[in-house]
Amino acid sequence: MKGGDDAGPVSGNRRSFLGALVALGSFCVGGLLSVPLIRFALFPLLRRTTELKESPVGPSSQFSSLTEPIVRTIQIEQLDGWRKAVSEKAVYVTKGEQGKLCVLSSICPHLGCTLPWVSGKKAFVCPCHGSEFNTSGRVLSGPAQAALSQFGTQFANNVLTVTL
Repeated sequence: MKGGDDAGPVSGNRRSFLGALVALGSFCVGGLLSVPLIRFALFPLLRRTTELKESPVGPSSQFSSLTEPIVRTIQIEQLDGWRKAVSEKAVYVTKGEQGKLCVLSSICPHLGCTLPWVSGKKAFVCPCHGSEFNTSGRVLSGPAQAALSQFGTQFANNVLTVTL
């Protein structure tokens, strides 16, 4: 009955091999199914909605002798899939603390109100709650905690452009 004794260990080896094969297959299938879930979870963090584009503000000759901030309207082009949307945004062109040109948002960071420049106070004053900002966008007073958004600028062919 040697055949009976040999049948036990061979059968056990086959079972352990099949068990390992099933475990490996389950691991591979689980890994493949988890890839879409991980990508779905990380997609908002890795996705960029629109690429940064440059918008012309105006020729450099308009800004050479600035004494007060001036408001300019720029066009923002956004491409969302195959749909292209063009919107307009008001910005202020001013000289900052070091005398360099800077482009500031015209929207108060506290409540989102449009800021006018008040020449008498030499500051941007929010009509909604009275926050005041200097020519470089820093908070002078009021409930606003954050400075005005400042956009990146550069000169190309004697035209001031802003990157949003």
